[in-house]
Amino acid sequence: MMHIKILDQAFEPYAQLQGYQASLSAEARGFGATSVFVGTMRDFNQGVQVQRMVLEHYPGMTEKELSRIASEAEQKWEILDGLILHRVGEITPPDSIVLVAIWSRHRLDAFEACRYIMEALKSRAPFWKKEALDTGERWLDKNTAGYK
Repeated sequence: MMHIKILDQAFEPYAQLQGYQASLSAEARGFGATSVFVGTMRDFNQGVQVQRMVLEHYPGMTEKELSRIASEAEQKWEILDGLILHRVGEITPPDSIVLVAIWSRHRLDAFEACRYIMEALKSRAPFWKKEALDTGERWLDKNTAGYK
């Protein structure tokens, strides 16, 4: 079962990772591989400078979709445990936005599950981004390209 949490405050992904790994169950402590993705806010997007961003979500709906994505990954790969943290609210570069970590007995399962979760999160999870630019603000209607 993966731990999923939406955060409205800044977080240090590697401290979160270390703390969570220390709390793994006895079975999950038999892992042979950990795959980790940390996404941070860039100071540019679509060719322009970005000062900050407001990331909004729909409480309840967002967690439900993240749980669905995690469940799909658990059905496809042998996962011992997982952690998904996602930030909302006002974010500035280079704040961490997302952490996905997967513990598995084998690296292929860890790599593939981590990538699958991250790509599905970017394309399906109900998050909305409004960027503050030098010239004003804009809502983004799509994410950058992902899995090919």
